[in-house]
Amino acid sequence: MDSAHHAAGASSGEGVLHVEESWEELEHHYRQLPWWRRWVFSTDHKVIGLQYTVTALLFLFIGFSLMMVMRWQLAHPGQPVPWVGPILEKLLGPTMAPGGVITPQLYNTFGAMHGTIMIFLGVVPLGFAGIGNFVVPLQVGAPDMAFPRINMASFWAQFVGGLIMLASFFVPGGAAKTGWTAYTPLADVVDNGPGFHPILNGQTLWIIGMIFVITASLLGSINFLATIIQLRAPGMTWMRLPFFVWAELVTAFLLLLAFPPLEAAAIMQFMDRVFGTSFFAPTGLVVNGQLAPVSGGGTPILWQHLFWFLAHPEVYVLVLPALGIVAEVIANNIRKPLYGYKIMVYSVCAIGFLSMIVWAHHMYMTGMGPAVSAFFQTTTVSISVPSVLIISCLVLSLWGASIRFTLPMLWALAFIPMFGIGGLTGLPLAFSAAGLVLHDTYYVIGHFHYLVAPGSLFAAFAAVYYWFPKATGRYLNEFLGKIHFWGSLIFMNGIFWPMLIQGFAGIHRRWYDGGASWQLAQGVLQLNYVMSVSTWLLGIFQLFFIVNFFWSLWFGRKVESDNPWEATTLEWATPTPPPHGNFQRQPLVYRGPYEYGVPGYSQDYLPQFEAFGAPAPRLASPAPPAGA
Repeated sequence: MDSAHHAAGASSGEGVLHVEESWEELEHHYRQLPWWRRWVFSTDHKVIGLQYTVTALLFLFIGFSLMMVMRWQLAHPGQPVPWVGPILEKLLGPTMAPGGVITPQLYNTFGAMHGTIMIFLGVVPLGFAGIGNFVVPLQVGAPDMAFPRINMASFWAQFVGGLIMLASFFVPGGAAKTGWTAYTPLADVVDNGPGFHPILNGQTLWIIGMIFVITASLLGSINFLATIIQLRAPGMTWMRLPFFVWAELVTAFLLLLAFPPLEAAAIMQFMDRVFGTSFFAPTGLVVNGQLAPVSGGGTPILWQHLFWFLAHPEVYVLVLPALGIVAEVIANNIRKPLYGYKIMVYSVCAIGFLSMIVWAHHMYMTGMGPAVSAFFQTTTVSISVPSVLIISCLVLSLWGASIRFTLPMLWALAFIPMFGIGGLTGLPLAFSAAGLVLHDTYYVIGHFHYLVAPGSLFAAFAAVYYWFPKATGRYLNEFLGKIHFWGSLIFMNGIFWPMLIQGFAGIHRRWYDGGASWQLAQGVLQLNYVMSVSTWLLGIFQLFFIVNFFWSLWFGRKVESDNPWEATTLEWATPTPPPHGNFQRQPLVYRGPYEYGVPGYSQDYLPQFEAFGAPAPRLASPAPPAGA
């Protein structure tokens, strides 16, 4: 504990000293726990946040590695993969990768698992669960999450689901190969029947893994809602919440409302595959020229409705935490209040509502009637309005600002145009006339990846560079960080911009030869080389981040204070790194989250927890200690 904290405790009266003594006792008790209680099966939200973050980064690396192999097949169809090909043949067998060549079956497997891993095991747990777990209790002034043990159970359910997904690569037939959407009836019948174990096959293990992952998200969403609603510090009114907390709150509601239908659908698909039910198997289904032995009566379209009822809100589960992170970083580095804070709050709530009624724009090909189609076209266009309002507020906040181009700020600034491209390229897909033409082409892939890769992941990198000093007490290396940033910015565009061009040329997203066998695609085939080389170079530039991350843990420059960025929100009121229980005394909140450049104050920032010129908020009962 530094001298500033000692002084604060000594000058604040006897009651505060009592709380401080309780904090010291709590910290002493926590440090007496065995290491596996503190770092493996921990109930501390900060440790769980770090567990989520590190495992999500690991899964992102695995998912990206699958794509690097797929890009070789698209650039050099039918050629053995250098270096990696023999390894694939040994791991997966000569049927899947004969002579190191990617077969159509293996390409489908890698495509399905790339999407599943990147979305459900990578981006969502990184932004919402990892960064959110670490930051949200600190920003609202809570000692921990509302339900620490449920928080621990959430992470381990996610981790077990991820292990099941990875294990599915090594069962007969390989992992799931029906795309990350697992459309029925294909998902009902693939890898099923003679020669396949009823449960230990790729598609069934995919379903089981998804059930674990969905359960983890539901547990986490309940915890975030309870924490934000119930454990805010005295004075932390709704309109004093940092925007990142608002984004996490709305995201938690989306997960809580949208994931149960998909979990029910996953259980029904499991029943179809293992017990012979027909929730999604239609009457008269023919497989390999034979009438399928199912009772029939099911509808494959039901799966699409249940899947997309989650999967389109899932897009905003990826995006909203990213918007919250970018708002925090920009506010800190422009040294002025965010323009239109309340507009941004109302907009993120509007996005949460509208995202629940747009899902069927993914299903124009199913033959829905004009009235239903018109409804979903209208809601899809409408949801762009609050998104534009948030981005406009962020851009207007830059006007007249004294911008500090720190590493986190570079990522946050790059997020804005990348997210803008992702949003603008999505507008044509809102209309059924354009959607019917562009459906399942690389245009859709380019649009979605601009939102998720240079969009959400840029924000996630901004968060890592921004909160790393608070979590570890050390800075990440700035030189290595800038190499990582510029390489990522250039080569992500080298991957995804050509996809939009290929999409207009009609290149299908699932052709394993990249369109080489289609005559009309010959004019844009050279873009496969551009995208593949960009993918491999992007992978090389991520090595700079990996080296920087682990090197800085032990050898990075130490922070000079508990508030190295001179920020205003509550997480910077804790010691560095934050101890178990977070705060040495009950934090009090006196003002909004972004008070920069306040007249009459000695510095250009006025933290929420400083009492300058504001009446003290009504003090609630002391914060309860976090569960050990």
